[in-house]
Amino acid sequence: MRYIGNKTALVSAIESLLKQTNLLQKRLTFFDAFCGTGSVSAHLAPFYNLVINDNCQYASQYSFGRLSRYFCTFDTLGFDPITFFNSNRNTFTGFFYQHYAPAISGRMYFTDYNAARIDYFRLTIDQWYEERRILGVEYSYLLGCLLESVSKVANIAGVYGAYLKKWDPRAQKEIVFIPIENAVEVPCHVQVYTQNLSEIIANVECDIIYLDPPYTKNKYPVQYHLLETLVRNDEPKLKGVTGTRDLHEISTEWSTPYQVEVALERTIATTRAKHIVMSYSSDGIMSADYIANVLKRHGIESTFRQILIPYKKYSNHRSEAKEIYEYLFYIQKKDPDQVVYYSPLNYMGGKSNVIPQIRPYLLGKEHFIDAMGGGANVCANIPNGQLIYNDCNFIVKRLLEMFQRENTVSLLRFIDKTIKKYQLQKANREAYLAYRTEYNSVLSLRPDAIKYLYVLILYGFQQQIRMNGNYQFNNPVGESGYNDSIKEKIVSFARVIRERKILFLDGDYENLLPRINNNTLVYFDPPYLITLGSYNDGKRGFNGWNKQEEQRLLRFINRIKPLGCKIVISNILEYKGKHNTLLLQWIEQNNEHINIIPVPFRGREEILIIYDPDIQN
Repeated sequence: MRYIGNKTALVSAIESLLKQTNLLQKRLTFFDAFCGTGSVSAHLAPFYNLVINDNCQYASQYSFGRLSRYFCTFDTLGFDPITFFNSNRNTFTGFFYQHYAPAISGRMYFTDYNAARIDYFRLTIDQWYEERRILGVEYSYLLGCLLESVSKVANIAGVYGAYLKKWDPRAQKEIVFIPIENAVEVPCHVQVYTQNLSEIIANVECDIIYLDPPYTKNKYPVQYHLLETLVRNDEPKLKGVTGTRDLHEISTEWSTPYQVEVALERTIATTRAKHIVMSYSSDGIMSADYIANVLKRHGIESTFRQILIPYKKYSNHRSEAKEIYEYLFYIQKKDPDQVVYYSPLNYMGGKSNVIPQIRPYLLGKEHFIDAMGGGANVCANIPNGQLIYNDCNFIVKRLLEMFQRENTVSLLRFIDKTIKKYQLQKANREAYLAYRTEYNSVLSLRPDAIKYLYVLILYGFQQQIRMNGNYQFNNPVGESGYNDSIKEKIVSFARVIRERKILFLDGDYENLLPRINNNTLVYFDPPYLITLGSYNDGKRGFNGWNKQEEQRLLRFINRIKPLGCKIVISNILEYKGKHNTLLLQWIEQNNEHINIIPVPFRGREEILIIYDPDIQN
């Protein structure tokens, strides 16, 4: 069957990849999540139990029929249906004759005779099934044969989005009922779905998932609407010159910019598969870098593979020849509790490296309070319980709430639109300063100012959040900017903080006292007194950190100890010959309930100080 995106040319490369990763094992289950015409599943049928899905019924039916040929004996029917159909010239004036042939509707998808024959084939197949003269697998196989037959006489250029205004010579030939091409002749176990992937991904049990989403903005339900109507046989209300049907229930997010990036990350995060294989085009909506970033977020990076396969050269009268590649990706998925999410804010002192050490101390505690949360790298990675983020920097808190509150698709679109409007580029000082001036004078007054601020931050020096005393942004231009790595962080971080329903607060950590009890773990990540972090100097629109602030924090920690909570503190005791004597004294005073865990970080040894009232040293 003619079909855009058919993977017949890639199946050998996919098999080779699976063989290299030692996955060609019959006991495994292979989930073909965008099965299309079933080329990949058909090729791999000898190796796996199969699960196939496509949100278009014509595709899932065709693929299921293709994979079920071995079981189609037609014993109950008592004769070969293909021979029977081709031995007569019976017709029926049905839906296709009325709406897709010129006699009544004027539409030239099929000749009048061929449309009437299609109606006859469809009617007869349904009658046999309703009379229980054919099995379910035989029904699907015959529908697949009908789709194969229709494709040989359709008066179209390649897809069914529109018909040709003049008859193609092959469309004038009489239709012949033919078998599915390259049907599988060996027995295989197949489970079939016909749903939007987002609706089933969390429940499909499989070892390997293969993703072959649409590459372009061409929407398959629209391009193949006629085949969908043929398989559903529901006589829908048609619209327009081309006679399309209402397809609102079929998701097109995988062929829609921004939506597809969100859909991919959600799918990879949610699938139960331990191994992920994906094919995509260098000419697709998503970039290879974005796909790789998503896979590496959720997979074991040492297992990652990206294979480049030359496909074809494309050119038209307006452009030079363009080399097109197919990508094959593979990665072994991590256990979900090993996945670390990173804040899209490049916040100095982010502590994602301490998460594995903190998680064990959450046992038995239902509440986690990140009292000095910064970029929220820690809070976003706490897997359960009531999560509270707090930071005295209200601007950072508003940025984080933006990721949680805003529709991610809309936010990604806004970022690109704003970058384009203000011609922002890496190290483009003139454009950056012009945008910074407009933000400080005009855009900062808008209700959606926080989104404009985030774009400004992306192109500032080291992407710092730096304000003057009047809270005007004063960071100089930087050498970096928006890229696929940041986009992936936005998508994954926004999803997880939304799912985990983090409560974001901005205020002094002492205001958290009423929220702390013996069912709480409180985490403090203060500025380090003996280092030179930019937040120590009091020149970012907020108070700096000094000896008095360190003493105030330790006094507050002493106040909450009697409440029975666990307390975790990130800090550093020695740096370039300096010692944090205040913290050292506090540790000595509380030594009987203290564990100290070293956490190497960027060439220096930081520590986690664990205060646990149940510890007896």
